[in-house]
Amino acid sequence: MGLVEGATEFLPISSTFHLIWTAKLLQIPANDFVKLFEVAIQGGAILAVLFLYGRKISTKVMVSFVPTAVVGLVLYKIIKDVFFENMFLQLGMFAGVGLLFLLFEKMPIRQNKKVVDLTYVQALVIGLIQALAVIPGVSRAGAVMLGMTGMGISREESAKYSFLLAVPTILAASAYDLWKMRSLLSGQIQNIELLVTGSVVAFFSALIVIKWLIHFLQKNTLEGFGWYRLMLATLMFLLYYREI
Repeated sequence: MGLVEGATEFLPISSTFHLIWTAKLLQIPANDFVKLFEVAIQGGAILAVLFLYGRKISTKVMVSFVPTAVVGLVLYKIIKDVFFENMFLQLGMFAGVGLLFLLFEKMPIRQNKKVVDLTYVQALVIGLIQALAVIPGVSRAGAVMLGMTGMGISREESAKYSFLLAVPTILAASAYDLWKMRSLLSGQIQNIELLVTGSVVAFFSALIVIKWLIHFLQKNTLEGFGWYRLMLATLMFLLYYREI
């Protein structure tokens, strides 16, 4: 689970989707400890961004964070009770965003701007776009990268901004989740090794994937991620359909 979190958190393929379906395929029960574990390993992945880019977090990143935080807070119960439980919604969104990647890469948009060229209004719009990722399958990184490349920002710069925006977004979401689960924390001392192991694996796998993605986007488009989404969604649908 730590490996899946670190490998998918910063790719435009929805880490939440992959964690939910990995747990399903491994038959890991959706109990309170597993929920706590998933929060912990997200923290490990975020430490990788802080290690690489922590000094580059800007006021524009914080402006982008605000609308996501508002949406997440307002829709918290719906996110946990509906979005996280509706498997067909997740599969549909996962495939749908993949199709958007394929269509978007066919559009003649010049992507030669840098993050410094962003206005504060654009930063706010990026935050609104990221808020769509409250639905598992959309992908926080994928939504941000699509929105920014649509504004003419290069794929590489868009990816770096999505990394930075992940820091306040995931830290705030994790802190809120931990607050909600505060009564469980004192009873998990015996599982500290599992929490640490998952977090460490997520940290190192995230480091590798972040560096790989930046190098990949210097010469490639998002099209490959689009095909990956469509193929995986089809496979997961067939497995899930047969099961039910």
